[in-house]
Amino acid sequence: MANLKFSNAVAKKPQSCPPIWMMRQAGRYHPPYQKLRKDHSFIELCKKPKLAAEVAMGPMEDFDFDVAILFSDLLFPLEGLGMGLDYNPGPSLGWHLSEFDDLKKMNSQSQVMETLAFQKEAVAETRKVLPEGKSLIGFVGGSWTLFVYAVCGSHKGSLIEAKTRLELFKAYNEIMVPILKENIQMQLDGGAEVVMILDTAAGELSPGVFNDYVVPSLIEISKAQPGRLGYYSKASTAAHLEKLWKESQFSGFGYDHRWDLAKFFSKSPGLTQGNFDQTMLFLKPDEFERELHKYLEPLKALSPEERAGWVCGLGHGILPKTPNENVHSFVRIVRETFNG
Repeated sequence: MANLKFSNAVAKKPQSCPPIWMMRQAGRYHPPYQKLRKDHSFIELCKKPKLAAEVAMGPMEDFDFDVAILFSDLLFPLEGLGMGLDYNPGPSLGWHLSEFDDLKKMNSQSQVMETLAFQKEAVAETRKVLPEGKSLIGFVGGSWTLFVYAVCGSHKGSLIEAKTRLELFKAYNEIMVPILKENIQMQLDGGAEVVMILDTAAGELSPGVFNDYVVPSLIEISKAQPGRLGYYSKASTAAHLEKLWKESQFSGFGYDHRWDLAKFFSKSPGLTQGNFDQTMLFLKPDEFERELHKYLEPLKALSPEERAGWVCGLGHGILPKTPNENVHSFVRIVRETFNG
């Protein structure tokens, strides 16, 4: 059975207390994860479904979040295409995409999907051990972000190599978009209620380039699963997202800490995920609690109808070495503030 608060948020039904979910809530900051990493590589934790479920369950048991997320990595489709993938500790590809002829070296879609079958099993295993009343979401990387990794090796820096190969991106998209569609379907078939498209690097594009080159495929993907996909892009603006708000069939959108949610709910269609600044979790406990109360105050001033669809969380992923005490306090204070 799904989490009622999360189901209400997806349906944009008014409710007093929002569901709570944090991007990257299962990961390096959490002691149970660190313990598992002593005996298993990161790839093992992702590709062995029972281990992936154990990692996903760690923060659910410790912090009582409303929503769990598949424990995996967004780069596995690139590995499936034959680009190689290792983590030392960060991701490293065997080769980088630079020319149109490189596309010919890539494996077929059916070969890619065989390599991704573990994700469906991991979703199913997580669903199996998840208590009743908790929801489960999946995720894939956005095609632009995957292209950035394929060309540049990471999403950091100026991204010159990727941004100056937009025609190559269009050709690459003909390969990647069908893979993402099937990957999303696989996770939904495994038991995910919603799948997030995490497009971390897309906000680095100008709104014009984003709308011309990225948005058409996002609309296509959203229409393949109407109401069952969410979209998040770090550092995006209203100019980036306005066309998606109007023309896509996403169930909702994630917003980083640069957005003022209290002033924005009326414009955002569907689910609204975010957006406390994740770096504030590093404050001393009393300072953190003051900052969180300040953040929540204008949101509390809204009626349940005005903030319908809200999934409370961070502006981006929870960071390594985040103090666990403040994560506990975050969940407690949000629920106390909204009588949840």
